[in-house]
Amino acid sequence: MPFYIVKNAKMWYNTIVERFLCLDIGDKRIGVAVSDPFNSYALPVETYHRKNLRTDLDKIVWYVKEKCATALVCGLPVNFDGTPSVQTKKAEFFIEKLKERLSVEIFTVDERCSTCEAEDRLIEQGMSRKERKQVVDSLAATTILQGFLNDKNKKVNH
Repeated sequence: MPFYIVKNAKMWYNTIVERFLCLDIGDKRIGVAVSDPFNSYALPVETYHRKNLRTDLDKIVWYVKEKCATALVCGLPVNFDGTPSVQTKKAEFFIEKLKERLSVEIFTVDERCSTCEAEDRLIEQGMSRKERKQVVDSLAATTILQGFLNDKNKKVNH
C-alpha cells in the first residue's frame, strides 16, 4: 500500500477539549463529579471517604489524571449571608494544598444549598438515610458542577 503525505490538511480533531472535575469538600467525605465530554452536564463519580491530608490529596490528583480533567471546580461552603464560615477556611486550606500538587486551573464556586438540594432529591426518590449518606456528597458535587457549567455555557453563547 502506498503512503501519501497530505499537505495543508486541517486537523479538526486537534482542538483542546476541556473536562472539569468537581469536589464537594467536607470533613469526612469529598463528593466527586465530572463533566461530560461536551461540558453540557455533570455526572457523579463517587463519594470519597477521607483518610488523611496526604492520602486525600493523592486521591484527588489520581481523579484528575484518571478523568483527564483540565480544570478543577471546588465548592466553597459559605454562610447563608455570604460570609466565610469555619468550613470555608477548611476548604480553602485544602484547595491551597491542591494548588501545590496540581497544574490545572482551580475554580471555586459558592456551594450554598447544594447538599440540601441533593438531599431533597434523594428523599423524593425514596432513599433511606443510610442510602442517602453513600451518595449525597457526589450528588452535591454534581449540583455544584452543573451550576458552574450552566454559567460557563451561558457566557459562551452570549
